[in-house]
Amino acid sequence: MTYAIVDSSAVKMDKVIEHLQSELNTVRTGAANVKMLDRVEVDYYGSPTPLNQIAALSVSEGRTLVIKPYDPSSLKAIEHACNEADLGIAPSNDGTVIRLTVPQLTGDTRKEMTKKVDKMGEECKIQIRNIRRDAMSVVKKDKTMDEDTQKDCENEIQKLTDKYVKKIDDLAAAKSAEVLKV
Repeated sequence: MTYAIVDSSAVKMDKVIEHLQSELNTVRTGAANVKMLDRVEVDYYGSPTPLNQIAALSVSEGRTLVIKPYDPSSLKAIEHACNEADLGIAPSNDGTVIRLTVPQLTGDTRKEMTKKVDKMGEECKIQIRNIRRDAMSVVKKDKTMDEDTQKDCENEIQKLTDKYVKKIDDLAAAKSAEVLKV
């Protein structure tokens, strides 16, 4: 039980990092990336379906995302989903494929995206701290542990927290640098 709480906290913190990485992949950097479309869900025959399951996604000419639906009748639904997804990119439908041309980021847009990245990082740090708080409370409530073991557990949990907060800072800083790179 003693270090099981540390291990379970590490697993939870890993999930927070994975979530942050997937969120950061959706942030525009000025270059087209099919991962930007990961959160787009299409109302396909009445049920929300991830875009990558109903269409082939590719990058053309470095700045254009091309969406080629497997079922041509879903073209309008895909176009609507792209508009609703708040990507900041207007889709153009030519009857067979949808093209999303990623605009060049302006200085203001870059600053805005950097703020968005910082906010994502801060939200994940809060989740990490909440995991730490919950683990610490479990350790404090465990009456079977002696005081030294409790302190060891608390120190391990704090080291784990510091490690994951640093990972979050590193990921956010790398993404911010990518966004700011012209």
